[in-house]
Amino acid sequence: MRVWLTGLVCALAVTTGAARAAPVESSATAGKAPKVAYLSLIIDDLGQNPERDSRALALPGPVTLAIMPDTPHATDFARQAHKAGKTVMLHMPMDPATGPYAWHPELPLPELESRLNAALLKVPYAAGINNHMGSRMTAEPVAMSWLVGELQRRHLFLVDSRTSAKTVAAAEAQKIGLASVSRDVFLDDERTAEAISGQLQTAIKLAHKQGSAVMIGHPYPVTLDVLERELPKLKSQGIELIEIRHMVTERGNEAMAGHGKNGRYR
Repeated sequence: MRVWLTGLVCALAVTTGAARAAPVESSATAGKAPKVAYLSLIIDDLGQNPERDSRALALPGPVTLAIMPDTPHATDFARQAHKAGKTVMLHMPMDPATGPYAWHPELPLPELESRLNAALLKVPYAAGINNHMGSRMTAEPVAMSWLVGELQRRHLFLVDSRTSAKTVAAAEAQKIGLASVSRDVFLDDERTAEAISGQLQTAIKLAHKQGSAVMIGHPYPVTLDVLERELPKLKSQGIELIEIRHMVTERGNEAMAGHGKNGRYR
């Protein structure tokens, strides 16, 4: 279609005598549309505060909502988010997180399975999971191997929050072809508007550099303030906000440069 339209434009220019005034495209840019960069955004730690949950739900675009199972509003908010057409994820507590659902390295696999089952019941409509904390747990190859196999059996995807450089979660997912992606940028480790805005710009630059970026933020009032203001501006910066499941397809389960080498997770 682009070739046909280009020919039509040139023909019209010739017939109107405007051909000599028309700019000539260089061979490097001729026929190439501007490349769109992709961002996905996950908001973690939901289910605790109805006011903040509602603000997260109202964020524009396909924002993914990760809900903690051990929160007072987990089930109700999961249903509300699903009804609103948002992607729901289970934000699974992992060591050093505590509580009745949290995974710990010393627990046997049957107990890990029991806690995963209970957590999924608390967060209905979950399409996938990501880890809450988990710097110790995601470094456990046996547990992560079991987890990714179980997620594949259940047709759920994995987002490795990468709370530790020692994580093997994404690598184990890649081994069996489980649909997964890894987090690139945390937005709000520092809870100031300036820092969060700076992290958002870091994510945008990274997306332009490598084609895509996955961001994780939290329902802090200052984070929501920044996102409410800045998300509508993404398109003008050459960014398309996409569903996390579409990001899995976009990346094809390959590791980005910051996570591995030649597409393989370290």
